[in-house]
Amino acid sequence: MVQPLTDIRILDLTQMAAGPFCSMMLADMGAEVIKIEIPNRGDGLRCWGPPFLGGEGVYFLGLNRNKKSMTLNLKSKRGKEIFVKLVKKADVLLENFRPGTMERLGFGYEEIKSVNPRIIYCRISGYGQTGPYRERGGYDVLAQGESGLMAVTGEPDRPPGAKLGVAIVDLGTGMYAAYGILLALLTREKTGKGQMVDVALFDSAITWMLQPIGSYLATGEQPKRLGTVHPVAAPYQAFKTKDIYISIGCAADRHWRKLCELLGVEELADDPRFATNPKRVENREELISILSKIFLTKRGDEWLKKLCDAEIPNAPVNTLDRIVSDPQVLHRRMLIELDHLKAGRIKVTGIPIKLSETPGKIMSPPPLLGQHTEKILRELGYSDEDIKELREEEAV
Repeated sequence: MVQPLTDIRILDLTQMAAGPFCSMMLADMGAEVIKIEIPNRGDGLRCWGPPFLGGEGVYFLGLNRNKKSMTLNLKSKRGKEIFVKLVKKADVLLENFRPGTMERLGFGYEEIKSVNPRIIYCRISGYGQTGPYRERGGYDVLAQGESGLMAVTGEPDRPPGAKLGVAIVDLGTGMYAAYGILLALLTREKTGKGQMVDVALFDSAITWMLQPIGSYLATGEQPKRLGTVHPVAAPYQAFKTKDIYISIGCAADRHWRKLCELLGVEELADDPRFATNPKRVENREELISILSKIFLTKRGDEWLKKLCDAEIPNAPVNTLDRIVSDPQVLHRRMLIELDHLKAGRIKVTGIPIKLSETPGKIMSPPPLLGQHTEKILRELGYSDEDIKELREEEAV
């Protein structure tokens, strides 16, 4: 089956999360991704843990399926020669070193473009390739803080600094990078020329602050941390039941009236304090106090069924044990099993983009460090004797 990115070759120099997430998304859609790793060390995420499976970090296993691993020393003369040969045959070069690193290695954009004018050169960094912060190192936690995400996350009576429970900026930046690469590939089809794609963790996080930033620019007031509630809708949050938490999304007045009927508090529907969404937001604390007591009277699954029957938007606040056995997760193949050479049978998250005619496919597990080095070198014309010499010289 032909996939959307069949015959696209990507050289992936990235480590950790943002870059590998980007290249995995592209690999799922058919791109050949050659993951270039430091000899005897590899991607730093390989040793992030616990937990580990077969000596491999679980986080690494979740981000590196469908890729080939090649070890290459870009500081050695022969390693550089091999890399240039790879660049000549590549469509995309993806890197996430601190700005200036690739230039010091002799592989800045201008140098790479002179070798292959059609190449798409995607650069992921903390703050971008330009600007006063360009040389700073970048991590997800730093971007969450500096962008203001931490200032609007967490409970109102606690200090700021609540990091989201997943590396949301890393993964989101990886998605932006994949989007940029696809745009550049589409443009190349029209012009025949490659270009540079510059993506930053900080920029990504700033774009997700559009609502708090818009609110501040409109009012001049710092948005408050509201915990689990929505700043401009009510009731629009999680409630505790007898056993679990459930979420209610009741922004529309029609849903509010249905909820009042379901809960047996019809009189609240036209109560001047709660009759419209702006009034419910204004009187949120009083409203939530009333609703919270009612939701505590039944088990979560009972409420969820009643809410579904009444067509009121709702969902459980799932714990991980419920998620991995959720029928929708399983039906949509958002958990996939793979056989790994060291870790054995593993489960990883599936492909979120469903294409009807050219779907993505998980074809191979995350590679062992350097698993494909010799195969790739032979494809470049190196003999067994050459490969032996390269290993002795620590070029690969």
